[in-house]
Amino acid sequence: MSLDADQIVDRRRMRRKLTFWRVLAVVMAIGVVVALGTALRPAGVDMLTAAGGASIARITITGLIRSDQERAEALDRLSRSRVKAVIVHINSPGGTTAGSEELHRSLIGLREKKPMVVVVDGLAASGAYIAAIASDHIVAQETSLVGSIGVLFQFPNVSDLLGKIGVTMEEIKSSPLKAAPNGYGPTSPEARAAIAALVKDSYDWFRDLVKNRRHLDDEALDRVADGRVFTGRQGMPLKLVDELGDEQSAIAWLAKESNIDPKTPVRDYQLRNRFSDLPFLHTAAIALLDAAGFGALAQRIEIWSAAQSIDRLNLDGLLALWHPSAGS
Repeated sequence: MSLDADQIVDRRRMRRKLTFWRVLAVVMAIGVVVALGTALRPAGVDMLTAAGGASIARITITGLIRSDQERAEALDRLSRSRVKAVIVHINSPGGTTAGSEELHRSLIGLREKKPMVVVVDGLAASGAYIAAIASDHIVAQETSLVGSIGVLFQFPNVSDLLGKIGVTMEEIKSSPLKAAPNGYGPTSPEARAAIAALVKDSYDWFRDLVKNRRHLDDEALDRVADGRVFTGRQGMPLKLVDELGDEQSAIAWLAKESNIDPKTPVRDYQLRNRFSDLPFLHTAAIALLDAAGFGALAQRIEIWSAAQSIDRLNLDGLLALWHPSAGS
């Protein structure tokens, strides 16, 4: 009996030691991955907090635009840094109207403190064009797409499908327009009118913004504000863009208009923390945790990460988004 007790104690000690070394191995492996990710970053990539004075900051806006407090704070820090000027690269179909407005305001605040120019890499449509017109000068390639001045509200209506499978949705609400439209039944004329009023109000705001920022009269505004997109070549005479070119054109404009030395180095500045810009890091961490015997923890992290990705794709509210498959 005494021998069995000693064996139990020894096994517990071994288990604790094994857990310790597993945890240590995971920590060291993650440290190696972080160090490797830092070493593999492109030359000239700096964090906003390490902004150098003798440089031009390059920031990039891509993908769907939605409200982003971290991005707003990063742009504010950049406005208070010692960089000489800012080049904003945009390649986005737009996003929510609220998110686009937030980004526009942040870029306006940045432009008030730093010379700023926008370069349209491939697409600056709808909400992304709202962001672009925060700058006084927009450079686009000849085949870049700009415009799509308009607002969209979409919702699925599955009432016919529910009827075919024998499902009905019951509801009790305080007033006829509460949670309308819901997509579970026909949209009432009153609900359609209420949504149309929201769309019109946001569209009027968008039109006024373009009119004021691009210095267009009513006739010129009507020519560009029907929801279509234009190439950079088409956008030039319509005053949607100021110049055809690329980043070198933007640097030349900064040199001419703001007396910035054209030989000033251009450095990438991240609008997010370093870890969010290393998507392979969390994958490596999950693999390391699983290999070290922490499969349950690795699975939880994986599920959480997937849920965050799904949430980022969920766009609620009014959209300023170019969606060619839907013809918007």
